[in-house]
Amino acid sequence: MAAAAGEVDGFRTGMVVVAQTAGDALGLHPHLHAIVPRGGWASDGAWVPVPFVDPDAAEKLFRHKVLSFLKTEGLLSDERAALLLSWHHHTGFSVDSSVKVEPEDGAGLERLARCVMRPPLSLERMHWTEGAHKVVYTLKPKGGRAGGEETLDPLEFLARLLAHVPEPRLHLVHYYGWYSNVSRGRRRKGRDAALPTASPYRNVADGLCPAERRARRRRWAQLLRRV
Repeated sequence: MAAAAGEVDGFRTGMVVVAQTAGDALGLHPHLHAIVPRGGWASDGAWVPVPFVDPDAAEKLFRHKVLSFLKTEGLLSDERAALLLSWHHHTGFSVDSSVKVEPEDGAGLERLARCVMRPPLSLERMHWTEGAHKVVYTLKPKGGRAGGEETLDPLEFLARLLAHVPEPRLHLVHYYGWYSNVSRGRRRKGRDAALPTASPYRNVADGLCPAERRARRRRWAQLLRRV
């Protein structure tokens, strides 16, 4: 994206990434969901759009990053990595950038965020009654056809679910680039430095007037209701 933006001083994009491990019927399928802007910001904060992002280039870059990581961790030999990189048609990796949200579509962006953060298990697709010796799980539709059903032993179903419970204190949501905590902190410090140091209408500690603090409390209450 930086190359596509051209000669832009300090161009930086951002990304919010959610790590997912579950496929359909709780099968193991590690993948990432990402919300990425179609562009980035210059060093002065100006928005710089990028008209096109090549998913094939993103797939190749992602594949190299993953295989390099596995080599560094001692989980993949140089020979096996070279063999995997020689595959051109079925690489085991894929990138889908077909889902798009227009800038003014706040409700669509919220729906997308809910989707990328969805849990591995859907209670609406699980059918089980107390005392039953089987769990029936409805599969997702594929290719325009309705999904089938998979019948599992309850303990096997629980074992599949537990495989997707993350380790304690392991974060599955990550913020990169312009959206990272470091970048947001720097921008906040820059805004705070521009505020007047003394004002009868502002609290020097947070730089907000009473009306602004009330508005923030209302927004926080709305977020709590959504949760």
